[in-house]
Amino acid sequence: MSNNTINTSGSSQFANTMISNGAASAGQTVSTDQSNSWFEAMAKAWGNALDQQANKVTALSDQINNGSDASADGQNGATSGSDNPSVLTQLTAESLKMQFISTSASTSTNAVGQALNTLGQKQG
Repeated sequence: MSNNTINTSGSSQFANTMISNGAASAGQTVSTDQSNSWFEAMAKAWGNALDQQANKVTALSDQINNGSDASADGQNGATSGSDNPSVLTQLTAESLKMQFISTSASTSTNAVGQALNTLGQKQG
């Protein structure tokens, strides 16, 4: 019979290295202070992606809401932002992208978490 043991320290190091390399290629850094496991690093990477997308949505929303125009007779100081159809369409697209990223983050985190749970039960 063969002995098919898995070296968990090497596997863990490999996973952490892969996450670090992936984060570096995305222009981010991952340090041991930021995460204790590759699962936590994955969750933080999803969080960073969501934060960046939320910033885009917020900036477009602010672009639509900001600005004030006085009426021609000077009586009404109504606020009207840049509610051009192109900006509204871009906001819609970025909002849908945020929804897609959010769904993907939730799905992948749940799937990996369930897999780790199953693995833990089989080893116990």
